Amino acid sequence: MKTTFCFLSIIFSTFCFAQKEFQPAGSEIIETVDGDLDGDQIPEKVMIYNTKDEGELGKIRELQILKKINEKWIILEKSRNAILESSAGGMMGDPYQSTAIKNGILIIEHYGGSSWKWGNTDKYRFQNGHFELIGHSSEGGRPGDYWIEVDFNLSTGQLNYKKDVENTAEYGKSKKETYIKKGLKINLQNINQREQRKIILPKTKETVYI
Repeated sequence: MKTTFCFLSIIFSTFCFAQKEFQPAGSEIIETVDGDLDGDQIPEKVMIYNTKDEGELGKIRELQILKKINEKWIILEKSRNAILESSAGGMMGDPYQSTAIKNGILIIEHYGGSSWKWGNTDKYRFQNGHFELIGHSSEGGRPGDYWIEVDFNLSTGQLNYKKDVENTAEYGKSKKETYIKKGLKINLQNINQREQRKIILPKTKETVYI
C-alpha cells in the first residue's frame, strides 16, 4: 500500500509541476478533464484556464491539451479560440458549460442568452496532426416565436436544419432542410471565425454559421 501511494504521489507531483509550468501567468483553472484523445490508450489531460487577459466580452480562456511522453508532459495543442470569453453569454454571463472526452472525441459545450437563448456543441477528433472539428450542433430562439436546431457532421458533410415556428404571423412557416457541404477545414485555432463561414441553404434560403 505504501509503495502504491508513493508511486501515485510521484505521478501527481510530476503533473502538478507540468501544470504550473504551462499555466498562463495570473490565470485560474476552470476545469480539468482526463481521457485518451489520440488512440494510444494513454490518457491526455485537458486544462481550461480563465486568463487575466481581457477580450471584447470578458476574460479570455485558454484550452491546453497535455500529453505525457517518456515520463514528461508536453503541450500537444493549445487554443485561445475554442472556449468563449467569460461574459460572452449575454445576460446569462459565462457561456461555458463543460468539456468532456467520449470515445476519443473532445466535446465542448456553450450556452447563453436571455429570453432569446442559444447553445452549441463542438466535437473534435485528433487527426492530421491536430484537433479538427468533426461535428457541430446548435440551437437557438425564443419560446413562443421560433426555435432553430442545426446538426452538422463535417466528416460526411451532412447538415440538418430545422426551424419550428410558433409565431407564424411574424416569422412565417416552419422550415426543414438537409444539405451536403464538404471541404470545411475547422480546428481549435480557427473555430472562432464563425462569421466568416456563412452557409446559405439552397432550398429554404436560411443562413447557418458554422
